[in-house]
Amino acid sequence: MEQRTNFQAKGQNALKTLFGIGAYLKKASIEKNLQELVNFRISQINKCAYCLDMHSKELRAAGETEQRLYGLSAWRETPYFSDRERAALAWAEAVNHCEVPDQIYQEARAHFSEEELVDLTLSIGAINIWNRLNIAFQSVPGDYKVGQFG
Repeated sequence: MEQRTNFQAKGQNALKTLFGIGAYLKKASIEKNLQELVNFRISQINKCAYCLDMHSKELRAAGETEQRLYGLSAWRETPYFSDRERAALAWAEAVNHCEVPDQIYQEARAHFSEEELVDLTLSIGAINIWNRLNIAFQSVPGDYKVGQFG
């Protein structure tokens, strides 16, 4: 079997746009921990081991609890998440499935400004691209270091 390309090393020109989106999102209106929590949840849904490794490490370094990380896949049944986080997670799942019912939109708008909702949606789109790249090119999880990509 042929070894897959290391897209991070070979695709630098193509990745400049994604890194630009990441730079924008670091300055965006959505708090970093919430973005990371959404990134972790979408990576669970998309089954991206590389991104799960990365975002779990980033969340732990930022003080996230093991209990919340372990309960994230069942967030609706846990008391660990704020109403704002719940709205973001529901929005993320709906956007990820390309079907956003009015009820989820209304709940998201109750907790996020229009600008924040755009930023949250951009963040969801970005993690989807990263998930697909890491899955397609079989990036090996485990070696990521907190802050490795800035």
